[in-house]
Amino acid sequence: MARKVKIGQRGVSLIGLILVLAIVGMIAVLGMKVGPTVTEYLAIKKAIGVAKAAGSTPGEVRTSFDKQAEVGYIESISGKDLELTQIGSVIDVSFAYQKKIPLMGPASLVLDYEGSTAPVPAGINKKPAQ
Repeated sequence: MARKVKIGQRGVSLIGLILVLAIVGMIAVLGMKVGPTVTEYLAIKKAIGVAKAAGSTPGEVRTSFDKQAEVGYIESISGKDLELTQIGSVIDVSFAYQKKIPLMGPASLVLDYEGSTAPVPAGINKKPAQ
């Protein structure tokens, strides 16, 4: 005599599927709102490198950055917002700004961006030796 094996149902319920799709949708919308700000940040990092190489005085660096910003569709900062530090004959260019992204109603996301052309000193962002 063969035994009857009870097989339970498997799969995702309709409510489970709706919840998963809602979460995936929210993550996709967030990504579509944050993506352009990250692209702009990367364009700014590139532009300050080009501006540093093109200028030998603070005024030339700012003017060069403004030209790069116009070509690269950079709207968050301008040449006057750059912090220039001159050490000897080398000019280090740095920047910092906030980007506020409205989400829903009163909720918004604030991103802090910063960057510099200064070389990172040895030992920064390294794990301690064990």
